[in-house]
Formats: sequence, structure tokens, C-alpha cells
Amino acid sequence: MYHDGSCLVDFSLFDVLPREKAEWCLAEIQQTLADNCLRIVEYTLAGGEVGVIDENAGPAGELWFEGRIKPMHTLVDGERAVLWLASNISQRHHLEARLRQLSETDELTGLCNRRRFMQILGQQLTDYVPETADIALLIVDIDHFKPINDQYGHLDGDLIIKTLTAVCAAELDTNALFARLGGEEFAIVLTDTTPGAALRIAERLRQAVAASRFELECATVVPVTISIGASVVRPYRRRINELLRDADIALYEAKSQGRNRVVMARDPDPASRRA
Repeated sequence: MYHDGSCLVDFSLFDVLPREKAEWCLAEIQQTLADNCLRIVEYTLAGGEVGVIDENAGPAGELWFEGRIKPMHTLVDGERAVLWLASNISQRHHLEARLRQLSETDELTGLCNRRRFMQILGQQLTDYVPETADIALLIVDIDHFKPINDQYGHLDGDLIIKTLTAVCAAELDTNALFARLGGEEFAIVLTDTTPGAALRIAERLRQAVAASRFELECATVVPVTISIGASVVRPYRRRINELLRDADIALYEAKSQGRNRVVMARDPDPASRRA
């Protein structure tokens, strides 16, 4: 306990808290009284936000609290009141955030992993409105990666993957969703783009990788190229498995045509289009 709270007696929420936070607390109290049952909320609070205490009396920075708000059965000064019990849950919150990050992030590259990528892409497709947005998917695969891994080892293979991640990230807009699907395969989702613009971005990525220097721990420089399969969402073709399958087929074509190239998926046969 950082202090006993005696200095807060006779002050209102608006006397000791920033207005926005005081209004939030008041709304939670009113909701608890309206529901007439225990409510549990989580919120942040820093010493500097409480106007009448010494902000240096407790830990520095923003802390996370769990508030258990319970309506009291007796009136206080003739009015209904609540008991608000606050517990510091900062350690638990940071641990949960770390576990969530680990479950959603590729450890080697720091990119979204396949699980998180599928979640985000699925939501983007759910929200897709043909009249206002365009979505393109790029599946990126490192050419001849297995021989490099076999010859130089997995540590150097990891180095190539990390270098390629940095090269591609430097060429992408911050709004692009960049993920590692596994092994040497990556995925990029581009929003608010046209098929032509998506192809130009893919070609820029291909050229940037081909022009980059991939130096291994032994100082050997190896040539690295990528093949890219691209697909775009259509009003009649907007399921996640369709988008992925189309991009995979285009990637296979890029590989079969000699690698180090970009191929856009063909528009499906009009007869297969859904209304």
C-alpha cells in the first residue's frame, strides 16, 4: 500500500482526477447502481494523475488496477453509494500482454505469425466493402532456400530470413500487414490498392531483394531472390481460402516459370462467380 488515502477525504472525483478519468469513474459507479450488482473493471492510473498525493510515493509510471465495484445495502448521508476496491494488477497485466504477444508474433522476425495473420485478414474480409476499399494479397517465397539451409546451416538460414524481412519492411507502407507464414514463406496484405498498384509493389519488393546483400556469418555473400504470387479480393470472390488459394496458384506459376518473378492470379471463370 503506497499511502492510506486519508488525504483524499472530503474531495470529489473531479477534485483529484483529470476530468476524463473522473467522468469514467462516475459512469462506472452509476452503472453499478443501475445494475445493482458487483461489477469488475480494469483501468490505468498514474501517481501524477491524482492531484493531492505525492506522485513519488509509489511506483513510477502508469499502473494497471482491477476495480471491484459493489453497491452498498445501506445509504450513506441519505444517498446510495458503492464500495470500490482497487487492486494493483500491473504485473499480471504485463504478463498477459507478453503472453499475447508471444502467441501472435513470429519469434525470429518479429512479424505477425500465421495465426494472427489469419485473424486480421479474416476480419478485413468481413469488413470488406467493394465500393470503398480494395484488398490484395501477396504470398512471398524465398527461391532455392532449402539448398542454402542444407549447405550453410539453419543459423545462416535464419540470418537470411531476418535480412529479407528488413529489406521488405523498408519497402512497405506502415499500413501493410506483413506476416511470416512459416519457413521461408511470407504474406503481405495491401489495402486501399488496385491490382496494378499491388503488382508494382510486389515488383519493387522483388527487385529490392535481388539487389540486396545477404552476407552469412562466414562472410560468404549468397544471391537471394523471391517469387511472389498475388491475388485480389473480388465482390464475388472474397473468402479467405479463395484469396489464399489464388495467391498460392500464382506463386506456383511464378516458380514454374523460372522463379524470381511476380505473377498475378487470373480472374476466375465468370461462370464460377457467386451472385
